[in-house]
Amino acid sequence: MAIKEKTNTQLLVDGILSENPIFKLALSMCPAVGISTSVMNGILLGTAVLFVQVCSSCTISLVRNYIHPKIRIPTYTLTIATWVTVIDLVLAAYVPVAYKAMGLFVRLIVAFAIITMRLEMFACREPVGKSFWDGMGMGLGFMVGMVTLGVVRELLGSGMILGYDVLGFKPLLFFILPSAGFFVVGLMMGFFNWIEVAYNRRKEV
Repeated sequence: MAIKEKTNTQLLVDGILSENPIFKLALSMCPAVGISTSVMNGILLGTAVLFVQVCSSCTISLVRNYIHPKIRIPTYTLTIATWVTVIDLVLAAYVPVAYKAMGLFVRLIVAFAIITMRLEMFACREPVGKSFWDGMGMGLGFMVGMVTLGVVRELLGSGMILGYDVLGFKPLLFFILPSAGFFVVGLMMGFFNWIEVAYNRRKEV
């Protein structure tokens, strides 16, 4: 189905499931591996990416007819950097403790491939309404991925969820190490692929 034919709901669901930035498109893997050691990190970084993705998509969609083809990538970067600066200052002001642990990754949102890709593939060609829902889908997909990884790694690595001790046995510290990030991401990719295959088979039947 062509992108223009998709409904707003389809754009939203595709970003979360069939085009999930982490588990399906394998984009922005650096934060997925490095910062997904807790649920709170996933929520905060996911919120930041959601904000930047939606605002950048809407901005580019609004000015798409005025962007010269030769400077479209620098324009995307400048737009993303502007919104990253906004969310960076907000997080630093209101959640300083958590921001101290993940501030570098917030600034690196400027270089996240998923945001630039959606601006180039979608926002620069579609109206604001469609771009908003596409941005929401991609942003929520990234957040779902980060929170899912955070739940698994925080639970198994420290025995806690959001600061509450919920594990009845000794945690495996391996899961909070960077190498475990690749391991958990790989497992979740396989799980998402299994869901997609099962869904397609059921639809064929």
